[in-house]
Amino acid sequence: MTTVRFKRDGAIGNIVLADPPFNRVDLHFAETLRTAVHEASVSDIRVLVVRAEGPHFSFGGEVREWPGKDINWFRTFVADVNVSYRAIEALKVPTVAVVQGIAFGGGFELALACDFLVAAENATFRCVEVTTAMLPIAGALQRIAERAGRAHASRFAMLGEPISGREAGVLGIATHVVPENELSTTAVALVRQLATGPTRSYAATRTLLKAWSSGGVAAADLVMLDVAMELYDGPDAQRGFANTAKAFDKDIEPPPLVFEGK
Repeated sequence: MTTVRFKRDGAIGNIVLADPPFNRVDLHFAETLRTAVHEASVSDIRVLVVRAEGPHFSFGGEVREWPGKDINWFRTFVADVNVSYRAIEALKVPTVAVVQGIAFGGGFELALACDFLVAAENATFRCVEVTTAMLPIAGALQRIAERAGRAHASRFAMLGEPISGREAGVLGIATHVVPENELSTTAVALVRQLATGPTRSYAATRTLLKAWSSGGVAAADLVMLDVAMELYDGPDAQRGFANTAKAFDKDIEPPPLVFEGK
């Protein structure tokens, strides 16, 4: 059974967690996620959505597989999961996680690997690892710190407190928070906007933010000029300049464009 699958709809790619109701992160999940991310990476999609079937995004790690396993087995399993999550972050297209219900442990970390996190107000995020005397092992701690600050990262990782979708939005962990009955329409509108936007500009923005994440403002400043110049001669940028110039001649706001992703 495939617990994660990749499917596409034109320029929109979807990684679907397809083992409801819990969508647990088990060994098979790690294998099928790696395949799905690879399929996304070699496609020509312009945006990737990570979503789940059923009432919940993911309950996180399938701990029942772990007791008695050799430490090298566990290290390899965790490494495999991290490789797939980091591969999502390395894509050259914007990524959107759509979260309903529960997103615990590794499920929460999967959502944090995406640029945009669209959450239902009544969704629940939680770093559950402390309940097993562990810590988040697929990136949650540092990514919560990046989005919400060190104090909040310490609180949620050490105390294992649940975070509502509404609170996640206030803290900057989620980018969009809406009532559950509006989750799908909100996500679809965002994804369609990204799918028709300046794809190369989005990729450059992601590159600059990754430089900032690893080395701060100084590191981002070092690469900013080179990253920007790669965009300048592209058809989308040239159309954008021309569109804005015409608007300036008329003293009006530039009308929106549908870009080709080039």
